[in-house]
Amino acid sequence: MHRALPLLFVLTAFAVSAEDWPEFRGPTAQGHSTERGLPVIIVSSSGGARMYEGMFSLMQMAKTCGALAYHARAKLPFISVLTDPTMAGVMASFASVGDLIIAEPGAMIGFAGARVIKDTTQAELPPGFQTAEFLLDHGLIDAIVPRKEMKKQLIEYLDFMTTNLKKTAASA
Repeated sequence: MHRALPLLFVLTAFAVSAEDWPEFRGPTAQGHSTERGLPVIIVSSSGGARMYEGMFSLMQMAKTCGALAYHARAKLPFISVLTDPTMAGVMASFASVGDLIIAEPGAMIGFAGARVIKDTTQAELPPGFQTAEFLLDHGLIDAIVPRKEMKKQLIEYLDFMTTNLKKTAASA
């Protein structure tokens, strides 16, 4: 039987302006979770940071990565869940630094679009190179989990990843 486990759960939504990353979100939330000794799950769906937000959005991603590094030094778990799409700066920053990185089947994941990469590198790209399946085959993500199985899998992953946290809390 699974015990209740408090955690920080952040859900980004592509439908909300293709996902902004406003100042109040990332670093502040991660800082509070670290102070409280809580695991973090971030579910990402993004076309990247909105350019009209300029440097504020870009700095939020860097600050979030810094907060997650502090979280990691505290030996607290961070699970990154990649949905379709997870692209651009979000993938190049906090979405790719999880202790465990999982994705939904068929999710499009990457930094730049295929056309931009092809034009920049002048190389032929392998079929499906920005899919969750390709990234799993090449070691960039840890697992592919269908959405209907996500809750069960996240509970199992957290149970495993927080075993020592539970023992420490029980002995305190």
